[in-house]
Amino acid sequence: MNNYSWLFKISFKQRIWLLATVVGMLAIIGIGVLLDSTKESEESINFNIDMAIIDIAPNLGVTGKSLAREFGLPIDVSKKKPLRKLGVKDEELQHVIEHLLSHSESTLKYYVYAALVLWGLIFLVKTGRPDGSNVENRHDWYPRTPYVISLFLSVTIAGFFLGKSPNPMEGVVKVFKSMVGLYPDPIAKTVAFVFFLVLAVVGNKIICGWACPFGAFQELIYSLPILRKIKQKKLPFVWTNIIRTGLFLTVLLFLFGIIGDRKGTVIYHYVNPFNLFDLDFESLSILLTVIIALGGSFISYRPFCQLICPFGFISWIAERFSISRIRIDKDKCTQCGACIKSCPLEAAKGIVAGNRLPADCFSCARCLNVCPVDAIRYTFVFKKGTTLIMPSGGQ
Repeated sequence: MNNYSWLFKISFKQRIWLLATVVGMLAIIGIGVLLDSTKESEESINFNIDMAIIDIAPNLGVTGKSLAREFGLPIDVSKKKPLRKLGVKDEELQHVIEHLLSHSESTLKYYVYAALVLWGLIFLVKTGRPDGSNVENRHDWYPRTPYVISLFLSVTIAGFFLGKSPNPMEGVVKVFKSMVGLYPDPIAKTVAFVFFLVLAVVGNKIICGWACPFGAFQELIYSLPILRKIKQKKLPFVWTNIIRTGLFLTVLLFLFGIIGDRKGTVIYHYVNPFNLFDLDFESLSILLTVIIALGGSFISYRPFCQLICPFGFISWIAERFSISRIRIDKDKCTQCGACIKSCPLEAAKGIVAGNRLPADCFSCARCLNVCPVDAIRYTFVFKKGTTLIMPSGGQ
């Protein structure tokens, strides 16, 4: 596909949209820079084991229960005793401080996410397909370069430059952690989660597909033109979703102490690949998760998102309410299977069949220029004028 051909073929109106989108992105990020409320690093505070949990926790933005859990102590341990008397060693204290500081959130990163989602949404809805172009020119629609640019910016800026936090996965986990008293500000954690959820609903899972740094890293690896025959074999959605759902429920059972009789155990901490962006592999399991997920991406589409990510699971549910998504004109569709073959998951298969709960759609645009009868569009669900098969099974 010729990206330059696409750029010259889009209409003047679309070029205005493209320019306005870039300006809008820069404005959003500029506002983020001005309003960034990231606090000075707490590393300057001289923590020591003669201090008590109650003295340290507020300075690290966690509750006493959370800090106790970080030290491997019961969450109901005395918060007023010096750490020395609780058996905590100085090296343990320093390790915990480094770990908790790595979770410090940059407000700017939220604005970067919003900017990347805006870029993806406008490309999919407004500029990806040149106005007036007929189906014979479909191979010039939705070139990969704008998508790759978004993925690259996500990995480099939202990932390695701004660090691991915040991210969609933590957005989910921290809400539930606050429910068991591991964070002092449940409302703030809920607002952060809602932010990611709104971005998932604005465009079908677009926060995952275009802006999440670890998702983007997997996408870039999968997009490499190697091992194509193996990539044609897709993991059955029914099994990947059973695994992802089962893990999510198991995590909640451990977190709330229903299993293990000890509240505050967070299994996702041991498989959190976002630590990669701080180069902080605090446990072997995290390093293995990163290696397996990125290595698996050479042959399978976004394995971490399919099998583990809690936000991937929740945003899959939220897809039912997305206001812009893939829509298929059932009067034009010939069931040729071109979109199903191009889709890296079973999403297109489920959408064409009218399934109520099709597989995850990451808004990757692969299906949007393969239909020989022009039956596929990425558009707003309330747009009138056509009768379409909806992912929810309705019309």
